[in-house]
Order: sequence, then C-alpha cells, then structure tokens
Amino acid sequence: MIEKLEFVIALARERHFGRAAEACGVSQPTLSAGIKQLEDGFGVRLVDRGSRFGGFTPEGERVLEWARRIVGDARAMHQEIDALKRGLAGEIRIAAIPTALAMTAMLTTPYRAKHPDVRFSIFSRTSVEVFRLLDNLEVDAGLTYLDNEPLGRVNTIPLYLEEYRLLTSPDGALGRRDQVTWAEVGTIPLCLLTPDMQNRRIIDKLLREAGTAPSPTLESNSMIVLFAHVRTGKWSSIMPAKLAETLGLTESVRSIPIVEPAATHAVGLVVPHREPMTPLVSALVAEARSLAAVLAEGGPGIGGRKKV
Repeated sequence: MIEKLEFVIALARERHFGRAAEACGVSQPTLSAGIKQLEDGFGVRLVDRGSRFGGFTPEGERVLEWARRIVGDARAMHQEIDALKRGLAGEIRIAAIPTALAMTAMLTTPYRAKHPDVRFSIFSRTSVEVFRLLDNLEVDAGLTYLDNEPLGRVNTIPLYLEEYRLLTSPDGALGRRDQVTWAEVGTIPLCLLTPDMQNRRIIDKLLREAGTAPSPTLESNSMIVLFAHVRTGKWSSIMPAKLAETLGLTESVRSIPIVEPAATHAVGLVVPHREPMTPLVSALVAEARSLAAVLAEGGPGIGGRKKV
C-alpha cells in the first residue's frame, strides 16, 4: 500500500506518468498498474487519463491528501526507529526563499555540531515552491515569509522581521541620505528580484502604495546577482537589511533605511503539521526556537533587536 501511495505523490509532483515512474525507480506500466489497483480497491477513478496525465478526480485529490499524511508518517516512523538505534543520522532538505538563504547557516551550523552524522541539502525556491515541496514530501522544512501568503497545514517558528534598505552608491541620486521614503526610491532605476518572488511582490506593493510604478532595469532570481551589480557602484537595489550586511557592505555601497512606511515582514521556519515530528525535523525546530530566542534578545544574526 505504501508503495502505491508513493506513486500517487510522485504523479502529483511530476504531472506525467513517465517522469513519476522514473522518480519512483519503476517502469511506467508498474506505476500505472499500482494506481489502477488503488482505484479498484477504492472503487473509484482517481486519475483522469487520456493520451497524457489529465489531473486527479475529486476522489483522487482526497486520496492524494491521505497519501501525503500516511507516507509522511511512515517515513517518520522509520526515521525514529533508526534514531533510537544509532542516533540522529541522514539528510535534512531545506527550501529557502532567496532573502533567507543566509539564515540557513545559523540553523545548520549548531545542528551539525550536535549531530555530526546529519547531512543538509539547501535549495533556493520561491515562497510558493517552498510549500509545494513540503506538500509533496520533497523537502523537510522551509524558510519563508509567515505573514504575506496562505500557509496551509504547517507548523511555524517565527525567527525575525525582514526590514528593507536601499542599497546604492554614495555617489548615487539618494546616496548621501540618512533615510529615504518609498516614494523617493520609486524615482530611481532599480535592480530587483523577479516577479515570481514574494519579496518582489512585497516591494512592488510598497512602491505602488507610495504612488510610484515599479520599473526595474534588471531582474534576477538571485540576490547574489543583484548585489554584484550594486557593488559596481552603477546600480541600486532594495534588500533586507541583515542580508545586505551578510553579503558584505563596502565603501562603494551604502545601506539606507527606507521609511514612510517602515515596513517589516515576518520570516521563519515552516515544517509539516505532523505529530510526532520526525527526529531530524524535531531537532531542527529546537534549533530554530533557540535561534529565535537569541535574536529576540538582540543577539548576533539576522534581524536581532535589543529589548529596551
């Protein structure tokens, strides 16, 4: 049964019978036969078939939801038994929005110090992709915004507030200012993330509310690309404050607070809503809670503030 439910999840992820079969390490006839056996067992059609995959029926969508729960629980059970035998070992897969990628080191470094047999895979993804990957059991956790889009069935650990800065040359149009408004930022050429990124949607909204129309001269899905252009002294961008500091400010780059309004958005760890959690994810959540406490007290790291 578990193997057949894995077929359903793979088909939801790949949207193609051949690719789903390849992902599961079986032939396409084997995958199709497994899904047909599920349909016969339930007495309903789960998949709309034609010359290609046509989507899930309403009954298929419900089976898919249960499949994700059952397969996730089965994996958690195996992982917990393994952990009891030999301690934490294996791989944690984390998907992070580009503006939060620098944050991952603050979780993985102390984690690995406690559990050296754990490996990490970290992927840069949009906020929408983070939740899709979580749903399809392709990653174990995500770092993303917590207050700007529907979150679905996840547990969240808020970590920090993302604040925004204008990164520009001291010789730029606004480069000598101590602070700038969103309306002023909207008057200069900018290089920004691509529109599929939630950070870009946040910035576009703030600029429009300030009465300006976003019109970047360069777009990329990589913060490194944006920062490299800013460091030439010929470009300007909008970035989270601590990310800019992490990438490394130089004499040719100023980080200027943007006000009116002084906008913030919460960023945190998201993990599947499952009890009990897998041992690997549970340990990651513990690190996230410890880090959140440090940041709240004004300790080093992204978004830390001192209480007064």
